[in-house]
Amino acid sequence: MKILLVEDKDSLRQMLSTAIRKAGYSVDEAADGNIAAEKIRKQPYQLVITDMRLPTLSGLEILKLQKEIDSTIPVLVMTAYGTIEEAVEAMKQGAFDFVPKPVDISHLMLLINRALEQRRLLMENILLKEEFQRAYGIPKIIGESAAIQAVSQIIQRVSPTVATVLLTGESGTGKEVFSRAIHQLSPRRDKPFVTVNCAAIPHSLIENELFGHEKGSYTGAFGRKLGKFELADQGTMFLDEIGELHMSVQAKVLRVIEEQSFERIGGLETIHVDTRVIAATNRNLQDLVAKKEFREDLFFRLSVIPIQIPPLRERISDVRLLAQFFVDKFAKDLHRQGLQLTPEAARALQEYAWPGNVRELQNTIERAVILSNGMTIRQEDLNFAFKDRRSADDFVQFLDLSGSLTDVSNRASRAAEMAKIKQTLELSNWNKTQAAEMLAVSYKTLLNKVKEYELE
Repeated sequence: MKILLVEDKDSLRQMLSTAIRKAGYSVDEAADGNIAAEKIRKQPYQLVITDMRLPTLSGLEILKLQKEIDSTIPVLVMTAYGTIEEAVEAMKQGAFDFVPKPVDISHLMLLINRALEQRRLLMENILLKEEFQRAYGIPKIIGESAAIQAVSQIIQRVSPTVATVLLTGESGTGKEVFSRAIHQLSPRRDKPFVTVNCAAIPHSLIENELFGHEKGSYTGAFGRKLGKFELADQGTMFLDEIGELHMSVQAKVLRVIEEQSFERIGGLETIHVDTRVIAATNRNLQDLVAKKEFREDLFFRLSVIPIQIPPLRERISDVRLLAQFFVDKFAKDLHRQGLQLTPEAARALQEYAWPGNVRELQNTIERAVILSNGMTIRQEDLNFAFKDRRSADDFVQFLDLSGSLTDVSNRASRAAEMAKIKQTLELSNWNKTQAAEMLAVSYKTLLNKVKEYELE
């Protein structure tokens, strides 16, 4: 690592240079501002240490030049005058820290180590971000159906705003993908996108996860912990499965949305943040409000912009596009570029009901890519989670076609309804609450249908 040391006094420059070299760093020296500027333009440094008062260019001018060439390079500014005004100005211009003269070598070495460590972490974050973008890119909303195009248009209109968004829809429809798309299309795209799955965190821990705590606030709190809302400052907070959020925490979440402030657990200081909230749920929040399981004021505050994500069965024309997207993605990971679906496989995918939505399709394709041979995925390579798939001809074969068109239609409707309810109950392991949510009906309606069709 090479450090540029800019100091006009020869004795001090030599003393500092010797101390820095003893610490294991390579040092390049400059006796005035012009020489320093020339060196900065010719080669990169990992750190610049400069005096404020120099012949020709000043330390602030050196700082400005370095930031213009590479803003990631930290700059330490030294001065014998130590005025508050100079310190404030140097920090405003982007200096890492301010070093008063006479220089304490131990303190200087501490600042050098801190500055270089900060740059190392910064470069790692940049590299990770670039790698993430190369691997995943901006979340893609794939589909040509009218249903998905309507959703895309709403997202494009709401993304530049700060409005709270509530994404609703069945499990597996890709609500997190849509939330990331909103973030990436917003002015906050370069700021944090923080995700919290409210269903995955125990009720006793969710407040701590969202708002953090102060040291000593409870047994085992050995230090301060920043909550997710604080980490999402200037960015976006995605609250997945918001319907599972415990009532005891809902009031505090409402306050953050409305006032952009909160207190850590055990803390007295009010923390102010600028965080946009996107929430998602596969539950009917209005039903939860009616049952007094979800705050009505929080529901209205979350649903400023409600967006219903359609299930895959309602955008069946998009199945082939999505399937080929996943084929390309997983084939690339396995170095099998060029892998294609056979027409029979593509038709089988479009005939399937996809109770698990896009997530089930993704898993099905990943499995098929791994298990297939050659450069095609055949129908027999597909292994559907729900195997009892029937064509329209199979359905008609068992249908009573006697009577009027109305009679036949009514029988067909009842048969389809009974089959759908049975399929969903089996998919949810006969959890009626979950099945009712998947069918988008009330729990009472489902119980009546189960009794009517004698499914138990």
